[in-house]
Amino acid sequence: MTVNKWTAATVARKVIDNEELFILDVRNADAFEDWKIDGHKFEYLNIPYFELLDGVEEILPKIPTDKEVLVVCAKEGSSVMVAEMLSEAGREVAYLEGGMKSWSSYLEPIKVADLPNGGELYQFVRLGKGCLSYMVISEGEAAIIDAVRFTDIFTNFAKDKGVEIKHVFDTHLHADHISGGRHIAAETGATYYLPPKDATEVVFDYTPLNDGLNVKIGSSQIDVNALYSPGHTIGSTSFVIDNQYLLTGDILFIDSIGRPDLAGLAEDWVGDLRETLYTRYRELAEDLVVLPAHFMIIDELNEDGTVAKRLGDLFKENHGLNIEDEDEFRSTVTDNLPPQPNAYEQIRQVNMGKITPDNDEQTEMEIGPNRCAVR
Repeated sequence: MTVNKWTAATVARKVIDNEELFILDVRNADAFEDWKIDGHKFEYLNIPYFELLDGVEEILPKIPTDKEVLVVCAKEGSSVMVAEMLSEAGREVAYLEGGMKSWSSYLEPIKVADLPNGGELYQFVRLGKGCLSYMVISEGEAAIIDAVRFTDIFTNFAKDKGVEIKHVFDTHLHADHISGGRHIAAETGATYYLPPKDATEVVFDYTPLNDGLNVKIGSSQIDVNALYSPGHTIGSTSFVIDNQYLLTGDILFIDSIGRPDLAGLAEDWVGDLRETLYTRYRELAEDLVVLPAHFMIIDELNEDGTVAKRLGDLFKENHGLNIEDEDEFRSTVTDNLPPQPNAYEQIRQVNMGKITPDNDEQTEMEIGPNRCAVR
């Protein structure tokens, strides 16, 4: 049998298109339990590679013959060996090129909406990490919000669209992934914006992202309006785009809310988080469509692969927006937190410009699931 090589893009389409897939994950059990490739119709078998060194005969009855089978490991090598053994046993299988390392890095651009006069809004979905970035396009110009570090994805996309990147925003100083924002700005000549309250320790130049800032994209004048919304960080800022879409950064997600502790100031920022979620956002139109900077679980994806939902629906359905007692809210967002993101302190240092790790080091820093949320 032939051993097929699948890219992360191939697997991403199977996630988004809600297809069936059987994954044999040959990483160690703790790595698998912490983080895997999620899909609505995916089935899994986790057998560490070292248990298969003497052959795959014992696991053959557990591997279906009526579904596509993908072998996954951390970086590719082990999955190739196991896939070849399965092929020699008469099974048709594939392995993931680049392993979970490549899955963590892949971005899938999906159109969220058409905007006035030919404008477009795109969401870049990083399925393996739960990161969401955005590009607003209008009449030859583009703005990018919360870009991850793979800058060529955004610059090439803009080039393919025939638009010039004019503005690059970070909604806050990120702690779970390395920002590509200022690097895109440096490469393209765009203006890079960062909330000044999050930028007290940065060592590079930036344009302050202040409450009420209004930026026009293209001659059709699509509005990008900044709304100060602290709580995840003290500088966190949301955006209202064309009076239709609310980009919430890491303050509000579809199924959860932002955590306030990644700068070590949880107790100080709980009040800001509650005020943003229960006062500032409550003053906005409920028909605004929320577009967050992350998602936590696969169930937050819509049928088209986007992560988006009406603000009014979240007021009804999101548990974090419905905790009436302030003490209970404080306990929820300080006492019941998930583990902190991998290497989050170093990632903050990178995003401040204080350290410059190489690409392999950056990849290791970012490995693992999204941990920005409180559910």
